[in-house]
Amino acid sequence: MTDTVIRLYPQPSREAPLQGLYLDHDLRRHAEGLGRPFVYSNFVTSLDGRIAVPGPTGSGLIVPKQIANPRDWRLFQELAVQADVIISSGRYLRDYAEGHAQEILRADADDPLFTGLREWRIERGLPPQPDIAVISASLDFPIPDALTVGGRRVLIFTIRQADPQRMRKLEAHAGVQLIVAGETSVAGDRLVQAMAELGYRTIYSATGPKVLHLLLAASVLDRLYLTLAGRLLGGQPFSTIVEGPLLVPPAGMALSTAVFDPSGLDGLGQLFLSYDNPRDV
Repeated sequence: MTDTVIRLYPQPSREAPLQGLYLDHDLRRHAEGLGRPFVYSNFVTSLDGRIAVPGPTGSGLIVPKQIANPRDWRLFQELAVQADVIISSGRYLRDYAEGHAQEILRADADDPLFTGLREWRIERGLPPQPDIAVISASLDFPIPDALTVGGRRVLIFTIRQADPQRMRKLEAHAGVQLIVAGETSVAGDRLVQAMAELGYRTIYSATGPKVLHLLLAASVLDRLYLTLAGRLLGGQPFSTIVEGPLLVPPAGMALSTAVFDPSGLDGLGQLFLSYDNPRDV
């Protein structure tokens, strides 16, 4: 992949290769000196703010194929490869167990799109795959054996009121650690503190708008990555990057980088944006 993009901010603007764009952010370095893990998240959105639309069967929401694209997916992978642990969902575990989902990080995939990712982790002495974390009150999912191979951990953050029988069943699975991080809902600060105690340096939230709200409400999100794709979708229901009660006060984020990809979406173009929590600027 040799295509270039245009770095718009910080100035001066200049051309740069797409491959390596987010690896150059060196997120593991940002964790140094924080005294806690560096937490980041990522979304691709349409110009009208949509991140998901109903699936083919009409039930459940999926990333719109009209804005999903290989160039954004490459950068998604560059964020995933820098993580010690990736926050995913119970739905992902169910889909994985049924053979409908793949590894989030495609470091071992034989595809030019993922060139260099496996080597990036090896050079830094990291395991082939990040650990997986799931936030769930229902605990209604299986643990696929493939996800705990080679000492890999699956962390499940739940509430004190969760079903005791389901808790025991999940805890009995080798490689699974269940952590109570709230009474009636999981608290973002308790989640991050638990991960810090487990030795994680970088946490990548690769799941949906409810988890982003949880992280923002606790003021534990350090960086937000946003791909703004040059298409408007419309439709119902409306699904955007944050879902939950009104944030009071609002969560301010300061622009860190802005990159224009003129070749994305068959020439329509897209913006790759990143924002930092002002406390970390």
